[in-house]
Amino acid sequence: MAAYTEGVPCWADALLPDVEAGKRFYGELFGWTFDEGAGPEYGRYAQAYKEGKAVAALAPKRDGRMPTVWNVYFATPDAFASARKIRDAGGRLVTEPMPVGPFGTMALAADPEGAVFGLWQGGTHEGFEKAGEPDSFCWTEVKVRDAARADAFYEDVFRFEGFDLDGVIDGFRTWSPAGAEAGPDTAVGGRELMGEGVPAELPAHFLVYFNVDDCDEAARVTRGLGGRVQSPPVDIPYGRIATLVDNQGAVFAVLQDHAD
Repeated sequence: MAAYTEGVPCWADALLPDVEAGKRFYGELFGWTFDEGAGPEYGRYAQAYKEGKAVAALAPKRDGRMPTVWNVYFATPDAFASARKIRDAGGRLVTEPMPVGPFGTMALAADPEGAVFGLWQGGTHEGFEKAGEPDSFCWTEVKVRDAARADAFYEDVFRFEGFDLDGVIDGFRTWSPAGAEAGPDTAVGGRELMGEGVPAELPAHFLVYFNVDDCDEAARVTRGLGGRVQSPPVDIPYGRIATLVDNQGAVFAVLQDHAD
């Protein structure tokens, strides 16, 4: 039985110009350690660990025209079937499903507005070994301009149960796995409608969140490491968040639980 239910975010990686610089940045920020990186046949993919458990990876950009970005991957029991559903729902494949040795099968896709996300069909590598805890992945959301179009796409492809947070966070819809009771308690990700104040040139995109013990400290450390704060720490009903940019330009967010 697969470790991750269909549609659950199961992995994240950053595409960077300089992986060694990325190791120094994230090693200092999150206390991550890294392996030596897979061989050239796997793109010298460097896996990150927290307390010995896999939490993410850093990959070198093969082409300077590629974006410097954090990618999120959604679990699928059949990457080829999911790819067909993506096309049928109005999306497109950026990278067709491809086996990655014994580790699994991956693909990159774009939704109808162009937001890029990954698919992962686990093999020997099923995904995160640690998530939802400090210094590990905890959430993802897609930021779009056409909410109805995005909702129809993701709820068709991954069979998500959607739940609107209007009145709590306007323009936000959470996603729960198929068969779960929709709502924040079962949510694994979500969709946010970009408002009129967002620059028109900013395309639809995913944002990857990492849990931290102290949101303000994470912002301070990011600045000290040569990164920057895109959106300063702010309280929301579910915690304290900030949007940060690493020292190579990859955007990510941090979340401090209110209980902390």
